[in-house]
Amino acid sequence: MLQTIKNIFSVKDIRKKIIFTVFIILLYRLGTFITIPGIDKVTVMQQLGASSNGLTSMINLISGGAFSRLSIFAMTIGPYITASIILNLLQVVIPSLERLAKEGEEGRKKLSKYTKYLTIAFSIIEGLGLYLTYKAYLLPSLQYGAGAVMGAILFIGSLVAGTALLTWLGDKITEYGIGNGISMIVFIGIVAGIPGGAATLFNYAKGGITNTLIVVALVLVMVAVIAAVIYVQQAERRIPVNYAKRVVGRKMYGGQNTHIPIKLAMAGVMPIIFAMSFMMFPSTIINLCTKGNPTGFWGVVNNIFSVSSSSHWYYLVAYAVIYMLLIIAFTFVYTMFIVNPVEISNQLKKNGGFVPGIRAGKNTSDYIARVLKYITAVGAVFLAVVAVFPIILQGLMPMSITFGGTSILILVSVALEVLKNLETQMVSRHYTGFLS
Repeated sequence: MLQTIKNIFSVKDIRKKIIFTVFIILLYRLGTFITIPGIDKVTVMQQLGASSNGLTSMINLISGGAFSRLSIFAMTIGPYITASIILNLLQVVIPSLERLAKEGEEGRKKLSKYTKYLTIAFSIIEGLGLYLTYKAYLLPSLQYGAGAVMGAILFIGSLVAGTALLTWLGDKITEYGIGNGISMIVFIGIVAGIPGGAATLFNYAKGGITNTLIVVALVLVMVAVIAAVIYVQQAERRIPVNYAKRVVGRKMYGGQNTHIPIKLAMAGVMPIIFAMSFMMFPSTIINLCTKGNPTGFWGVVNNIFSVSSSSHWYYLVAYAVIYMLLIIAFTFVYTMFIVNPVEISNQLKKNGGFVPGIRAGKNTSDYIARVLKYITAVGAVFLAVVAVFPIILQGLMPMSITFGGTSILILVSVALEVLKNLETQMVSRHYTGFLS
C-alpha cells in the first residue's frame, strides 16, 4: 500500500489531479461555514443545529453540516441531481433529447447546459421552500416590513448561488481532478460527519442513553455492511465470448476467448443519490405550498417524508417502502441508460464474436438483456435492503441514526470508483494499483 501511494505521487499528472481535488474539497468545506447573509447564527446553532428531524438530519449529513448552519451550501447538490434525473427521463419521451445524447461530445455539452438551467429552476423552488420554513432565523430587520423583500432575496439568492457554485466545483473535479466530481462532493459531506457521529455514539453510551453493548453491536453491523457492500460492488457475472478465426492476408486473427463482465451493482451509487434527492423534494414542496404549516392530508405526507426517531412506526414503514421502491426503480432506469444490449450484440457481430450456444444478432441481445435484468434485480434489492435497514432500526432505537446503510453505500461505492480510476491511470503507466 505504501509503495502504491509512493508510485501515485511519483507520477506528475496524477499528483496534480490529486492536489487539485484536495484544493477544491477545501474550498467546499470552507463554503459550508459561510452562513447566508442576515441569518441569526446564535438561534440557528441552538435550534436548527440540534434538530433530530430525520429529513433535517439526512440533509445535514450529506451537506457536511452546512444545513445546520444555514450555509450557502445548505441545499448541497440536490437540485442538480433532481435536474439530471428529470432530463434523463425526458430523453425517453422526447426524441430531440435522445438524439442529443447520441451525438457525442457536442450533444453531451448541450444536455449539460440544459441540466444546469433546470438546476437553477429547482434551486429557486427549493430555496423558496426553505425560506418560508426557516425565515424566522433571519434577523428581525429582514423579516418584516421593507426589509422582508431584501431578506427573501438574500436568503434564496445565496442558496441558488451556493448550489450553482457547488455544481461548478463538482464539474471541475471531474474535468481536472480524479473524476466523479458530483459523487465526490456527496462523499466528502458524509466523511465530514463521521467524527461527529462517532462522538455522538460515545456520548450516548457514556451518558447512559443507550447500552454500551448496543453501540458495539451497531459498529459491528456497520463493519459487516461495509464488507457486504464491497463484495457486491466487486461481484460480476461473466458472459463468455468466443471470436471466430479469420485470415486477413497472411495473418490469422481471432480465435481467442474472453468475456463480457456484467457487474451486480452496475449503476453504482447513483440510484441511492437519486432516491435520496427525491425523498427530500416532497417535503420542500409541501412546506412551500402550505407556508411551512402543513395540515390534514399534506401534513400526513409531510410526516412520512420528514421521518425521525420519534415518528410513529407506520410513518417509518411508509418511508422505508417508498425509499426502497425508488432505489429499485432508479437502479433499473440508470442501468438501462448505461448498458445497451443491442449495441453490445452488434459490436460482437461486427468483430466476429459470439456467445457460445447463442445465435448472433437479436438472440444475443435478448440473452444479454435477460441476464442483465436478473443481475440488476439482485443488485437493486440488495441496495434497497441495506439502505432501509437503518430506517427500520431507527424505530427500535432511542436515538436518531443518520449515518446508516445509505451513507455506507455512498462512501464505499465512491471510494471504490476513485480507487478504480487511480488504478487505471497507474496500470497505464506500468504500476500496480490498489485493487491489484
